[in-house]
Amino acid sequence: MSSIDTELANTIRADIIDGTFEHGARITEARLCDSHNVSRTPVRLALRRLEQEGMIRKGDGRGYVVEEITVDGIRQAVMVRGHLESLAARLMAQSEKQAQDLDRMALAIERIEALIDQGSLDDDTLKNMHAENFAFHNTILKGCGNSYVKFTCDQISHLPMLASGSMVFDRDSIDGKTDIDKTILRLKIGNSQHRIIYKAIEQGDPVRAEGMMREHSNTMIEYIEVFEQRKNKLTVRDLVSYSVQGNPRIEDIEEKAAS
Repeated sequence: MSSIDTELANTIRADIIDGTFEHGARITEARLCDSHNVSRTPVRLALRRLEQEGMIRKGDGRGYVVEEITVDGIRQAVMVRGHLESLAARLMAQSEKQAQDLDRMALAIERIEALIDQGSLDDDTLKNMHAENFAFHNTILKGCGNSYVKFTCDQISHLPMLASGSMVFDRDSIDGKTDIDKTILRLKIGNSQHRIIYKAIEQGDPVRAEGMMREHSNTMIEYIEVFEQRKNKLTVRDLVSYSVQGNPRIEDIEEKAAS
């Protein structure tokens, strides 16, 4: 179970991202204690976590001030994560221990393929697809042999589109308002890239693994640019609405893998 301070941090973070707490707004411990009916200790711990994440900063007097979260900032963070994941794929391909993780990556690829072949994108399908996408990407981050790569990715995983294995969808397509075939084709292309990355790691080809992972990661930036063309002013809240993200529980993924 999540601790009270973790749940509180998640709630405040969501309020900042969706604009409930606007940029420059002041947040105090006393206010949060009253609004969430909790003691000062979990509030203090939650605020410290959010300060470390860069969501808030200490004000001149008491309390904290909400930092600005922008679409351009998320775009830059996506770029950073892409470079880190590319490095992870390269390192894993060079590792002598990569064989121990290949089965889980292969299983994720096959399960994603099976979900795509169903031809529908209901909530359960998206949830299961995201869990397998998370398993694929997280396995590479954990198996690359450099713990600082995953550590650094985790520091920005709270932002929209930045959690490991985050997926982005055109909601109109999912709701049946436009041609869903385009979305399914995009998913097939993404999973084909997974296969290429897997094969490169299996064969110990670091250059191929790194290059394909970079191409695979850069598609997230392309999605942001497509969404910007559709809206006069794309907001961070819009990016949240397009995203399926958030790290699934590791225990759930391992249980599914064993079944």
